[in-house]
Amino acid sequence: MPKKAVELGPLQVNRLVTPGRHAVGGVAGLHLIVSDSGARSWVLRSLIAGKRRDMGLGGFPDVTLAQARERARVAREQIHGGTDPIQARTEARSALVASKAAAKTFNECVTGLIEARASEWKNAKHKQQWQNSLDMHAGPVIGELLVKDVGLAQVLKVLEPIWHTTTETATRVRGRIENVLDWATVRGYRTGDNPARWKGHLDQLLAKPNKIATVKHHEAVAVDDLAAFVADLRRMDGTGARALEFAIFTAARSGEVRGALWSEIDTAAALWIVPAERMKAKREHRVPLSKQALALLAALPRIKDVDIVFPGSKNQILSDMTLSAVMRRMEVDAVPHGFRSTFRDWASERTNFPRELAEMALAHTIESKVEAAYRRGDLLAKRLKMMQTWADFCETPVKKGNVMPHARKA
Repeated sequence: MPKKAVELGPLQVNRLVTPGRHAVGGVAGLHLIVSDSGARSWVLRSLIAGKRRDMGLGGFPDVTLAQARERARVAREQIHGGTDPIQARTEARSALVASKAAAKTFNECVTGLIEARASEWKNAKHKQQWQNSLDMHAGPVIGELLVKDVGLAQVLKVLEPIWHTTTETATRVRGRIENVLDWATVRGYRTGDNPARWKGHLDQLLAKPNKIATVKHHEAVAVDDLAAFVADLRRMDGTGARALEFAIFTAARSGEVRGALWSEIDTAAALWIVPAERMKAKREHRVPLSKQALALLAALPRIKDVDIVFPGSKNQILSDMTLSAVMRRMEVDAVPHGFRSTFRDWASERTNFPRELAEMALAHTIESKVEAAYRRGDLLAKRLKMMQTWADFCETPVKKGNVMPHARKA
């Protein structure tokens, strides 16, 4: 036990200015340390687990004599009870730092998730859709909340106002919130079940989307009006018009056409091979080219050292609005993606080509895992015949009531 010192009063303590250690009494081991610079601080010297230790109690005069003695008494009681107050304080500080590090808001977790998945996004537009939808719908409600505090009530507050009015958007927002909360849980920013999960949870509280959502199809040019549209399109100048025409002949998506490269096209084999990274299903897609598609490609100007088939300004890929702008100039109430629907309607209503052939041409994912496992080839030769028939149809005005003949018997 340290030797008891004379108990000093506040005035006496205030006069201690000589560098060194000064015992102030009142509590055994309590000292005022005066540094060479004149700074003064409180220290409690005690024996902890058999070792002499100095525990800082704060600076003087910010911590008064009375406060220093009270802190010293508490520390000595902890030591007497078998607790190391120095270690306890270190652990408390560490827990506070860890708690602050884990105190992430929902918005911060959105940013973290998007950055973590940067290499997974199909394109910048997809990433932006994620960010925009969460900023618009979740941000105002839960964006500034700590992610650990986001519960069922908060999720419902985001979803309920839009669940019946914009159901498709609401379902996407729900899924994205679920992903953000899952990411935050794995990173240690929250614990417990995910309040945005659907099965066995929100499906008991919200109406099923397929029961309330109004399916909105892409506006498409009618099958019987296609030939007239193609004829008008061919009178349009510009790379965008040619890209749209090529998209019609190949039944490809706008993005696939706009990103087409000459190195992907084998005119001798009448084949366009779209690499997996540019396909929605992330699988390579072989597109047989009709005579009309090949003629269109042959007529295109080639720019030295530019591999893009349909280059825009500064020889860059066309923007995603270019093809739509062509249709607006033609004053047609439809969208480029709608021609895939036109193609699908034509194949099912005007021909005897098998359904699977049309689905392959559209590069649709096979829903049945069993069917997908057994389907090895892509029926390229048969699809070439279908695409040539389609291209011929695109150039042939249809009389009402006529059905395109086809040699294959049903």
